[in-house]
Amino acid sequence: MASLLSYPVLEAGSEEEKAESARTSAFVGAIAIGDLIKSTLGPKGMDKVLLSSMPGRESSIQVTNDGATILRSIGVDNPVAKILVDLSKVQDDEVGDGTTSVTVLASELLREAEHLIAMKMHPQTIIRGWRLAAKSAIDALTSVAEDHGCNEEQFKMDLMNIARTTLSSKILTQHKEHFSKLAVEAVLRLKGSGNLDAIHLIKKLGGNLTDSYLDEGFLLDKTIGVHQPKRIENARILIANTPMDTDKIKVFGSRVRVDSTAKVAQLEEAEKIKMKEKVEAILKHNINCFINRQLIYNYPEQLFADAGVMAIEHADFEGVERLALVTGGEIVSTFTHPDQVKLGTCKRIEEIIIGEDRLIRFSGVSLGEACTIVLRGATQQILDEADRSLHDALCVLTQTVKETRIVYGGGCSEMLMANAVSELAARTPGKEAIAIESFAKALRQLPTIISDNAGYDSADLISRLRAAHSRNEKTVGLDMVNGTTGDMKSIGITESYQVKRQIVVSAAEAAEMVLRVDNIIRATPRKRTDDM
Repeated sequence: MASLLSYPVLEAGSEEEKAESARTSAFVGAIAIGDLIKSTLGPKGMDKVLLSSMPGRESSIQVTNDGATILRSIGVDNPVAKILVDLSKVQDDEVGDGTTSVTVLASELLREAEHLIAMKMHPQTIIRGWRLAAKSAIDALTSVAEDHGCNEEQFKMDLMNIARTTLSSKILTQHKEHFSKLAVEAVLRLKGSGNLDAIHLIKKLGGNLTDSYLDEGFLLDKTIGVHQPKRIENARILIANTPMDTDKIKVFGSRVRVDSTAKVAQLEEAEKIKMKEKVEAILKHNINCFINRQLIYNYPEQLFADAGVMAIEHADFEGVERLALVTGGEIVSTFTHPDQVKLGTCKRIEEIIIGEDRLIRFSGVSLGEACTIVLRGATQQILDEADRSLHDALCVLTQTVKETRIVYGGGCSEMLMANAVSELAARTPGKEAIAIESFAKALRQLPTIISDNAGYDSADLISRLRAAHSRNEKTVGLDMVNGTTGDMKSIGITESYQVKRQIVVSAAEAAEMVLRVDNIIRATPRKRTDDM
C-alpha cells in the first residue's frame, strides 16, 4: 500500500513545520524577542534607537526603552514572536506598564520549556505544572499585598512611590520627583473616575524637562481667528464638524460652463449667500464661541468676527472629542434645531503663549477634573519619550486608584513568588514538580536581568536576596542605586499589585499557548490577478 505521505494534502506553495521543527521555530522566535528587549529592563536599562524610513519621506527616529514601543516598531516574521509583540500591546492597553517585564518573563518561561522538552517531557505535563505554579505565585503575591486605600495620606504617599518607581526606568528618572507630583496631582483630580481623556498632554519644544507644568484647565493648540475677541467670559461653545469653506459642486468630474464672467460672479454670490445663511443658523444658537473640526474660510470667519463670536478652526478629531467631553457639549453637523443642541460651557476662554506658540486655554470647564500637562524639552525625541513615560505613569496610577493594593518592587515580589513556587515544587510528586521549579527559575531571572543591566554581580546579589527571603525578610529587594540589597519599604520602591499580577498571568498564558504548538502551517500567498 502506497504511503499517504506521498500524496500532497496542502495547496501548492503552502509550508508546514511539524513537531520538533515547529517547536524549535517557536522557541527561537520567543527567545530572540526576549533577548532583544531584556537590556531595557530595570532602572539602569539601556535605550534603543528605532530608525524608520519610507521612500520619498524623511526618516523618523525614536529613542526609547519602552517595551511596547520597541516591539510595535519592529517587523517580525516569526509567528511566535508576533504573539509576544501582541502580548506587550495588551499589557500596555490593560495596565499601561510592565510591557518589558511581561515579554521577558514569557521568553524566560519558554527558554526553560526548551530544556524540559529536550529532556523528553511532554508539553501537557509542563503546562499542568505551570498552572499550579502560576496559581501559587499569585496567591503568594496577594498574601503580601498592602492596602492603604482607607488612609488618604498614606495612599497619596503610595501613589508618589509608585510614580517614582515607574519613572525611574524612563528618561524622566533625573526629574522623577517633579514629574511624580505632576502625575499624582493630575490623577487625584479625576476623583477615582479613571477617565484619562480628561488629562491632556501637550508637547512644546524649548526649555528643559523641569519647565513642564500642570495647567488646571484645557489647552487647545490652535489660534483664534482674525479680528475676533481674544478673551471671553462665561463662554457658550458650539462644537461642530461641518464644512465652512465655499460650497463646491462635490461631484467627481462635474464642470459648470458659463458664457460670461458675469455669470461666474453670480455663482460666487450664490455661494456667499448660502454660506451667510449657514453662519446665521449657527449664530441662532446664542453662542459666543464656535469651534469647528474642519477649516473656516475667510468669508465665514469675517461674519463671525462681525458678530463678536470667537471662531476656532481645524481642531483635530481628538481635540474636538476632548473638548466635547470636558465642556459638556455635543459635536453637531446640522444647525436647523438650536433647541435640541447641547452647548459646551466654561468660565473663561483666553489666548496664552508657551515658548513662541499661541494656545487657547479653557478655564472653569464643566468637567472639573480636566487638566493639561505641558511638556517642555530640548528635542522632539526627548519630548516623545517623556510623553510615553508620563503616559505609563498615569495609566499605572489610575489602575492603582481603582485597585488600591500595592506590592514592593526591586525584584522583591518576583523572589517572593519564586520561593513560594519552589516550596510547592518540593511538595509536589511526579514530573510536574520539575515544571513548577522551572517556573520559579524564570521568575528569578527578572531580578537577575535587572542587576546585570546595572553592571553589578548578579550571582552575588541574587544569592543574597534569596537568603534574605528565606529568613522571612519579605520586603528585601535590589537597591540599584547602591548596588546592594535593601528594604524596599523604607527605600520607597513600590509597585501596583494589579500591574504585577497582570505580568504573571499574561506571561504564563502566552507561554502556555506557545507550548501547545506542534504544527506551523503557512498558507499559500494570494496570487495577484490583473483587473480585466
